[in-house]
Amino acid sequence: MEGPDQRGAGAKAGVSGLEGRHVLVTGASTGIGQATAAMLARRGAKVFLVARNESRLKQATAAIAGEGGVAACAAADVADRLGLIESIDAAERHFGPIDGLFANAGTGGKFAPLGEYDNEVFEAVLRTNLSSVFWAMKRILPGMIARRRGSILVTGSLASERGMANNVAYVASKHGVLGLARAAAIEAAPHNVRVNCVLPGLIETPMLMQLDPHASPQKLRELLGKGVPMGRIGTAEELAQLACFLLSDLASHITAQSIAVDGGILGTHTTR
Repeated sequence: MEGPDQRGAGAKAGVSGLEGRHVLVTGASTGIGQATAAMLARRGAKVFLVARNESRLKQATAAIAGEGGVAACAAADVADRLGLIESIDAAERHFGPIDGLFANAGTGGKFAPLGEYDNEVFEAVLRTNLSSVFWAMKRILPGMIARRRGSILVTGSLASERGMANNVAYVASKHGVLGLARAAAIEAAPHNVRVNCVLPGLIETPMLMQLDPHASPQKLRELLGKGVPMGRIGTAEELAQLACFLLSDLASHITAQSIAVDGGILGTHTTR
């Protein structure tokens, strides 16, 4: 991909545009992160998984290896800057320079009116959802720029574009991470490095399915699906398809974009 003219880079990189590429995924033990890490490996990437829960992380890594994929992992809480940097160092020792970063780890915080929102929870949500992405970019982006190759994808939310009552920390963090991605994209673009933001809608993940602990999974799917123009919630694999594309060389002329996987919520004013 080096050189002033990068047209057609995706075709040169192979069928998936990911073969042999080293991609680091945070929040990789469950949900969107796990589904994306597995799909990246199936498409030929060397995947380094990072998450807090070491047992689930090792299970996800072993599952990839069991399918014949190449993967390794390090347990770290992305809200701990030193722990996050150590995991990135470990990834580079294991697989070499990082070609792709999927900064996906996140937390929902709590629901409460702004005037009653706990200060410590607010700060913790911002550390996990926003500061950690900045720290990871700050560590990884300069190397990508020097090599004139790389793709960064961050996980935003519908809350990156819309306000939500009683959810101030999450909304602020997800607005912030979209702005961070756009700022990084304009800096990186002249160096053939891309930065994009994916906006999950109602995607079936452990975080979403905990919204109503009293409802059965099927009942919750039905209730949430009523608010989606397509009539159903999405799957982690559906979002992973887009994530893998944006992290690959097939998306070699796509940067500074925010793309929703939401069944039409953001683009419409009506519900079923």
